[in-house]
Amino acid sequence: MGLALARSRAARGDEVIVLGRDPRLLGGTGHFLRVDLSDVADTLRVIEVVRERWPVVDAVALFANGQGPRRVETRQGLERTFALYYLSRYLLGRAFRDRAAVIVNVAGVGITKGTIAWDDLQLTHGYGMVRAQLQAGRLNDLLGVVQSGAKARYVLYHPGFTRSGELSPLPAPLRVAIKVAAALKARPVEESIRPVHGWLDHPPAAPLTAVDRGRELPLSLSTLDAGQARRLELSTEQILLRAGAVRSD
Repeated sequence: MGLALARSRAARGDEVIVLGRDPRLLGGTGHFLRVDLSDVADTLRVIEVVRERWPVVDAVALFANGQGPRRVETRQGLERTFALYYLSRYLLGRAFRDRAAVIVNVAGVGITKGTIAWDDLQLTHGYGMVRAQLQAGRLNDLLGVVQSGAKARYVLYHPGFTRSGELSPLPAPLRVAIKVAAALKARPVEESIRPVHGWLDHPPAAPLTAVDRGRELPLSLSTLDAGQARRLELSTEQILLRAGAVRSD
């Protein structure tokens, strides 16, 4: 979805910066900066590159995610789904929320499944791919609460089941099942990113907006609890401190 949005914005004449690992996927559209977003140090490095080369950043769209059938740790000893799906978005949002007009975080707002293992955010015990995805989704919900209220309008967006995403890490039977289900029930990528274009062109007036498959959600949802958001911010900063990360905001 992120690549589709980048290509579409570039076709409209926008200057686009894409952060990722494989420049071939972009096909020569826009600026590509190679980075492993699951690596805290590499993410902080690329943030500084963006700031130096582009003093003005109008919008940030967050899509990075990846399926992990087995638990894998990053160089900083962090569980990879946590680091990629949540922590990279925390760092990018923290760096640009006082500069950009809007931040769109594409995750799973509106889904209430999944719990946060506050005493084991790295899921060292009882790791499972679905559990890791659901926890990171709930962390991103709270991230919207944490980072709203700055210059950037913050949008949490759940597009629903979409024909996109990298399936190669998954076992072959599961890949086949997902492809069949996607062919029958998933939304086309262009349809899923359409609302994102709207928010980039016309940022919402509210500090925080949450939209689940076209339906705007009340901010009173239990998954958007301000107290838990504050707890997450403190926990995240402690994790970054232990990882040796330097603030980049």
